[in-house]
Amino acid sequence: MKNYQAPSQHLKDRVIIVTGAGQGIGQTAAIAFAKQGATVILIGRTQAKLEATYDAIQAQGLPEALIFPMDLNKATEDDFKAMAEGIYQQLGRLDGILHNATDFNNLSPLEIQTAEQFEEMFRVNVVAPFALTKACLPLLARATHASVIFTSNSSAQSPKAYWGSHGISKAATDFMMQMWAQELENRPNIRLNSIVPGPLQSPQRKKTHPGEVHSELPTVESAMPLYLYLMGDDSAGVSGKVLAR
Repeated sequence: MKNYQAPSQHLKDRVIIVTGAGQGIGQTAAIAFAKQGATVILIGRTQAKLEATYDAIQAQGLPEALIFPMDLNKATEDDFKAMAEGIYQQLGRLDGILHNATDFNNLSPLEIQTAEQFEEMFRVNVVAPFALTKACLPLLARATHASVIFTSNSSAQSPKAYWGSHGISKAATDFMMQMWAQELENRPNIRLNSIVPGPLQSPQRKKTHPGEVHSELPTVESAMPLYLYLMGDDSAGVSGKVLAR
């Protein structure tokens, strides 16, 4: 689906949450969804970065986004429930979630990683997406077509040395996505999938592969056709899949 061409305004009037919306894939996807008519809820830890994404959306005259600063490492189940209730009270609907926020320290052997590192990685990469999706499930169930997307990576598809708690947490997230997709088979209006975007000119890639020539990698924008495909109705019936760009 790397050459997918989204129909104009195919997300018109929809409400979509994007976590990690302050930079990289999250920021680019939020703008791409807004260009297709969606109202985007921007979630991230850094207010200034979220405001930059908000300003980029406003500058293009797109549907006004909402900013929701949140540290996913510290957020509680009650925080996610309150956010879902606020979305219902303010907007009355929710049609999609892009789980793009991620935690990553560095590549290192398992033997030097700490339990604290594992706990933080799992809180951001697994527990937060679980709790956010669970809190929003009643809203998603009301949508005609609802899509939940997780941004994965290649380290989750097969064990790779030195990826440690990050790779393990991403593998757990993909497993959770597939399990949830099976459990919701009787609600075909809700679909869940993961995307492996591959090497891109993203802030995350600079951390994981500092020796690369960053400018020679594909742009983040090049991954957007797959995100737009899975978020829109053309992917109805596609669920429980891990798709690579």
